[in-house]
Amino acid sequence: MRLRHKPWAKDELASFPHIIVQEPNLHKGKWQELFDNNNPIYIEVGTGKGKFLTGMAEKNPNINFIGIEKYDSVLLTALERVKNVELPNLKFLNEDVMELLHFFEVNEISRVFINFTDPWPKNRHEKRRLTYKDYLSLYETILHSEGEIHLKTDNQGLFEYSLESFSRFGLTIKNVSLDLHKSGFEGNIMTEYEEKFSKKGMRIYRCEACFKKEK
Repeated sequence: MRLRHKPWAKDELASFPHIIVQEPNLHKGKWQELFDNNNPIYIEVGTGKGKFLTGMAEKNPNINFIGIEKYDSVLLTALERVKNVELPNLKFLNEDVMELLHFFEVNEISRVFINFTDPWPKNRHEKRRLTYKDYLSLYETILHSEGEIHLKTDNQGLFEYSLESFSRFGLTIKNVSLDLHKSGFEGNIMTEYEEKFSKKGMRIYRCEACFKKEK
């Protein structure tokens, strides 16, 4: 997908620091202080235009949400979606997912969402997939002992790869759905891509995975 460059995007994002957190490294280990509560923190990696996380924040006021998106022109759409809405439990970072350890302390996060990420289907691009072992290592570090990864995708190849990657890394996999919208799953919040693909009759794949960490 070709992204349209928006030269004003960074300045616009910086003008809403209560939504788009500037210098997130300064909040490492102290995110609950920023949210001013002790509620669990869920993050979405590659949050895109923010529809999913906005919906989650609206429905779950007792959970703190942080969306991470490295493309400022994409995150600008998420900002437009929420800048006039009162959602104190929602923040965004204009950062690269590979830098997670610079922003979050060990065991600081309760859940990681990976929704409709780029499948990077070519073998030589395996290391770019957000379910590749290097990324799993990052998630393992920041998730606490009962933390989980929730994955949704329309891409069967990526889903099968992710299940294998989770298994090789020693994660426990549960609640696997090969056709989410026909599974009876309750409380699903759709992303932009999910709406688009489901209208075309495409299957949505979903699973949950957790690390076998000592409490």
